[in-house]
Amino acid sequence: MSDLTNEEILAELGLEADDKPQVGRSPVEARLIAGFEDILRFVDQHRRTPRHGEGLDIFERLYAERLDRINANGEYRALVKPFDRHGLISDAAPAVAEDPAAMDDEALLAELQDFTSSDISTLTHVKPRAEMIPADDVANRVPCADFGTFRPLFLKVQQDLDAGLREARRFARDASIAQGEFFILGGQVVYVDTVGEPARRTKDDRPDSRLRVIYDNGTESDILLRSLQRALYKDDAGRRITDPDPGPLFGDSKTENDADSGTIYVLRSKSEHPAIAANRENIHKIGVTRGEAKARISGAETDATYLFASADVVATYKLYNINRSKLENLLHRVFARARLDVEIPDRFGRTVRPKEWFLVPLSAIDEAVERIRDRSITKYVYDPGQAKLVTTTGK
Repeated sequence: MSDLTNEEILAELGLEADDKPQVGRSPVEARLIAGFEDILRFVDQHRRTPRHGEGLDIFERLYAERLDRINANGEYRALVKPFDRHGLISDAAPAVAEDPAAMDDEALLAELQDFTSSDISTLTHVKPRAEMIPADDVANRVPCADFGTFRPLFLKVQQDLDAGLREARRFARDASIAQGEFFILGGQVVYVDTVGEPARRTKDDRPDSRLRVIYDNGTESDILLRSLQRALYKDDAGRRITDPDPGPLFGDSKTENDADSGTIYVLRSKSEHPAIAANRENIHKIGVTRGEAKARISGAETDATYLFASADVVATYKLYNINRSKLENLLHRVFARARLDVEIPDRFGRTVRPKEWFLVPLSAIDEAVERIRDRSITKYVYDPGQAKLVTTTGK
């Protein structure tokens, strides 16, 4: 790729060497891509590019230096460009100015207490990427051309985990792997899109199938089912993400063993604010209360939560044996794309931006409640353009 040796290229980017060849790529190219994926995950988590500067996390500064070096080399840019879902790679070589305040990798690493060499893989308490993601998995990774189809699935899984509808459980040795399941491997969420017909057998004469696996960083692989099982079992942080528990989340009627949890309420504002008055029939506040819904709107005219106006209760849904805060969080996440974007002045002239009001028809709220009841809500998102729930896969 350049006049530098393989070891020099990897050292320049703060990456470890890997002697295991990859199908279709040299070891150096594979490590360069793996190093770039570290940067992409940083952007996923922090929603910004890594930066230089004292006082910042050491890994952020390493990633910033690595990104600069990749952008400064045309061959490096061409190699990682297909993976660049955040637009980090420029089309032309930038003018990388020498910053006298910027520290090189060796100086940065020296700040760590458990530093023994300039190889980041030797840092104590930092698991090397080669251990986190098995070689036969990385080897077959390619950019996922239709990742847009799967992105909503990953978003919904994270929402379900946050809302407590799913759990991440330790992967057991005899755990099965099936189509449509989610796992965590090497710190990434993994989705099993397809399971092929058994085409080979393992050494102990068990059937093995080729999978199509999608990763939350926009790549995919055709790893074997048994290889994925072994990788999940060997990874101390390997997890199975559970499906939502079977059965209804709440029911229409109370049984003798049920305890009251509260009520989902839907309000319609009587505010004369122009933006609200113009869309009154489709603007609703969605909330969950332990008491009666009507009690919530007492004094609404002086409360920013209710847009400084009285309101009508247009729908209620009784709950039994349910965590109210988690349910409210789930409902708000479902309709997050339709959150009302309006500013209302309070009596002191300060601007208030309501958070629990949504530009969504009552019919869509009714459907969302039904989807929550039968636990199929994880397969749907709200599309403001169509003003209805649509399947996450688009199929």
